[in-house]
Amino acid sequence: ELLRRTIRELPNIQLRGARGLDFSNCYPQPEFDQEGVLFDLNYFKYCFLKATELDFHELKLEANFRMFAKDLTSENMDSFLYRDFQARNVMLKDGQPYFIDFQGGRKGPFYYDLASFLWQASARYSFKLRRELVFDYYQSLKNYTEVPSKRHFVNRLSLFVLFRTLQV
Repeated sequence: ELLRRTIRELPNIQLRGARGLDFSNCYPQPEFDQEGVLFDLNYFKYCFLKATELDFHELKLEANFRMFAKDLTSENMDSFLYRDFQARNVMLKDGQPYFIDFQGGRKGPFYYDLASFLWQASARYSFKLRRELVFDYYQSLKNYTEVPSKRHFVNRLSLFVLFRTLQV
């Protein structure tokens, strides 16, 4: 139940919290953009792929990274992207979740934080629990904005799950 309350509160921070927020004050970047995505993907390339000496075609990988970055940034991004939404940044007071550590926050897509929380490596949530929490988030999101179809939502979310996996 605590996970459900936490995940249902996330859209409140992302969408209501973004209203009137001057994103130019966000540090180190004001928004989630292709350049930032490519930076993270190149970090994966240099710190994982090259370090493990796996054989890959670097030019094709770069082309795929550019397409991936374009896709990740293609939708409306009028929400606050927490960027560090994980269990250790959720504090409890009187059984209610409160969020801390907004230092990497910026304007961006709401999918990112959901993927970050539910697919954090240390959580080990079951497939069933993740699916239920995604549904809880989706239902809560409807209170703050028009939402895409469930199918579109889940497809977009899967892109961010892949991106978060490559980041970590």
